[in-house]
Amino acid sequence: MTVATEPEALLSHLHKADGSATYSYAGYTVIGAVNGPIEAQKRDELPEEAIIDVVVRPAAGVGGTRERHLESLLQAALRQIILVNDFPRTLIQIVLQITVTPENEYVNGKLVQANANLPVLPALIQTAVLSLLSASLPMTATLTSTSLAIVSEDGHRRIIANPTARQVQQSQSFHVLTFTSQNDLILAESEGNFTMKEWDDVYSAARGQCCAATIADDTDTLMSGGPSTDTDLKRFIRSTVEQKTASDLYWK
Repeated sequence: MTVATEPEALLSHLHKADGSATYSYAGYTVIGAVNGPIEAQKRDELPEEAIIDVVVRPAAGVGGTRERHLESLLQAALRQIILVNDFPRTLIQIVLQITVTPENEYVNGKLVQANANLPVLPALIQTAVLSLLSASLPMTATLTSTSLAIVSEDGHRRIIANPTARQVQQSQSFHVLTFTSQNDLILAESEGNFTMKEWDDVYSAARGQCCAATIADDTDTLMSGGPSTDTDLKRFIRSTVEQKTASDLYWK
């Protein structure tokens, strides 16, 4: 399997959903579908805001504890940007189907399974946001998300953006950070051992990848090597929506 070096997205391709998107990056491909606002069941409805229901489906088998954990993280983040108060007593459902995961790798002769909780989270977040944009649901901001690992090489520690399963397995710590389009940190999940200085370096690297290229990054504070990608996710989200809008209005 060839891993895309740049993110790819397709919008509004599922005709029976209010909004849809397929997002591919860093070895993951996720298909998202959004329906809503629709009528909620009486026992579930909230009198002053909409219910955000997120469903994550694995690439194989049925969902379990891993998927429930991811759903809770996604729901908490998306509730902060969707204007839920505009749609009281309704339901907004977001279904995310993981279709492709990175190939398994071997470390010291042992198979590394790419099925940890956090590595797929950025792809799920980007797919959900693109699907919501496709559905034209009002939001206060969009989100961009990335994953980073701190690895030790020849006595030096460096940050790797969008690490492989092998790199995650060998890393000292692994982090997923999500920023709004106003460049505010909205979600941060970490695993492993790290110092506050290391976390600050991870934050700087993630902000440089997720936020506008015009942000002045304090590159002197980054660990040796710095982030291994120049992908501007904020610009990617904007250009994807612009291309879709231009395509839809082409007939005019």
